[in-house]
Amino acid sequence: MLTRWLTPIIETIMEHNRSTPLQHSAWRWVLLGLAITLAVVWLFLTPAGLLGKADAIGYAVCHRIDIRSFHIGDRQLPLCARCSGLFLGAMLGLGYQLAQGRKGKMPPVTVMVLFALLALAWALDGSNSFLMLVPGISSIYRTQNWTRLVTGTGMGMAISAVLLPSFIQTMYRRWEAQSALGNWKQVLGLLIAGGVMNILILLQIPWILYPLALLSSAGVLVLLIMIYSMVVVMLFKLDNTFQRFNQLLVPLLGGFIMALMQIGVFNLLRYLWTGTWGGFSL
Repeated sequence: MLTRWLTPIIETIMEHNRSTPLQHSAWRWVLLGLAITLAVVWLFLTPAGLLGKADAIGYAVCHRIDIRSFHIGDRQLPLCARCSGLFLGAMLGLGYQLAQGRKGKMPPVTVMVLFALLALAWALDGSNSFLMLVPGISSIYRTQNWTRLVTGTGMGMAISAVLLPSFIQTMYRRWEAQSALGNWKQVLGLLIAGGVMNILILLQIPWILYPLALLSSAGVLVLLIMIYSMVVVMLFKLDNTFQRFNQLLVPLLGGFIMALMQIGVFNLLRYLWTGTWGGFSL
């Protein structure tokens, strides 16, 4: 539905891109105006404050159960411990790889096996955590917030290891045929960074948790934009046609609009169902 709605706009933009740059620029501003309008409406309808907006993003993707979340004082973070780890791990992984340049090759098989094991640990810990909610069924062990955080971080790093090379290969005409996680030294650096991040979260120092809380919610938006912008590019057969980042404005705007619409729709449905911006209660 989102793709069908955006198709006429993006097709017109791409057509003008091939013909008249001035008109293309005008249509680009139309798409930017639409993105800004949707953002303003969403900001107006969601809870006040930076953490309130972050809560609304988390509200679209996370159960936000209080007891399964970290807190700044008495205030729950926007995402539960597992989702906080996942999206912070993904942002850490993206930043770590981007710092090494436009490297678009996938990690080697041995490294991918490690990330697959991290994803498996996330799935197993999540399943065990779910069993703790089912009456009459014993869980394998008692899942705690630190295990949710650690396995979530591993899953987030695994996602970033695949997502960023996929994004680079889809968007750019030229990229380095190397992996930013191509050897164990690079992988170890990422794992150590993730471990340090988790320790900082577990210390639960308010002035550290506050920016990480905002960054975790930003991670939701960043991942959705990357995925949807790739969808836009592939739908209109524009794979490998961009040379510089500033040429990605149109697909990124399309990705942003789709991401914000998804978040907005989930916000609306969940609010109509629960009547509150709070998380689910056990």
